[in-house]
Amino acid sequence: MTLRTHLLAASAIAVAAPAVADVNIYTTRQPELIEPVMEAFTEETGIAVNLAFIDEGIVERLRAEGDRSPADLVMTVDIANLKQIVDADVIQPVDSDVLKSNVPATLRDSEDRWFALTARARIVYASKDRVADGEITTYEDLASDKWEGRICTRSGTHNYNLALLSAVIAHHGEEAAKEWAAGVRDNLARKPQGNDRAQVRAIWAGECDISLGNTYYMGKMLEDAEQTEWANSVRIVFPEFEDGGTHLNVSGIALTKAAPNKDEAIQLMEYLVSDHAQAIYAKDNYEYPVLDGAALSDVVASWGTFTPDEMDLPEIADHRPAALRIMEEVNFDG
Repeated sequence: MTLRTHLLAASAIAVAAPAVADVNIYTTRQPELIEPVMEAFTEETGIAVNLAFIDEGIVERLRAEGDRSPADLVMTVDIANLKQIVDADVIQPVDSDVLKSNVPATLRDSEDRWFALTARARIVYASKDRVADGEITTYEDLASDKWEGRICTRSGTHNYNLALLSAVIAHHGEEAAKEWAAGVRDNLARKPQGNDRAQVRAIWAGECDISLGNTYYMGKMLEDAEQTEWANSVRIVFPEFEDGGTHLNVSGIALTKAAPNKDEAIQLMEYLVSDHAQAIYAKDNYEYPVLDGAALSDVVASWGTFTPDEMDLPEIADHRPAALRIMEEVNFDG
């Protein structure tokens, strides 16, 4: 079969399933981020991949479609979203030795219902001019009053920050996490706003000295001529929890309950954690491979090494409701 990677509107997939055994994916990831690795799979196997980008409402769509859904796989980012599809009971477990061998236990569901494909660290972007080397060491330190008026971040209720606060709860309990959230709030230079790149722009503009962000945004900013100057004004710092490592979140994949092309879908899942696919992800998206030993891109490698936190991601996800409540109680977003 010739290479046939399709980018379809969600409604187009729902109208008619392909006549051949393609693999249909509902994804919250922008298609351009995952098309290169899907094209490589098609080239290697002859199995075409149909991508349906659904920014919001994947769970509701899968529930509405039920057994008639054409979707074989669902791809999303953030442990909270992965937990949501588990809780909605729209996916099924996959018993695969390849997936279990290539994806660490801390980065997959204990009942094999989802598997991480890539990881990203939630780190600190620090001004090269105004923050000294070694001045930031822990997440806990971000609540110290030495950072008063010096921190920028996106909304406290965004999934990325809720996942980080959930990890604080997992490490220290709810009361300590509430104190930490209030401390970070008190250190904000401005009302939470924008995305992670906007915080780096604020550092470049002198509005704050440090910000919370995901690692891969550095690579994306360096690609953009308008944003390169922002990126070059900061360095990446990998804080750790006092009793752990650097917080990770993931992109992940799961097999839907309907999965009309189950065998081909599992074949794709296994391919996505292979050496070849993980190297493509790392190079094109500036993310960290989940496969031990897979090559990093030169840009990612230049950021340095860190010790990943070993806290179990599903456990972190369990604390998300408490994290949201805390952010609202401390009025983090003002």
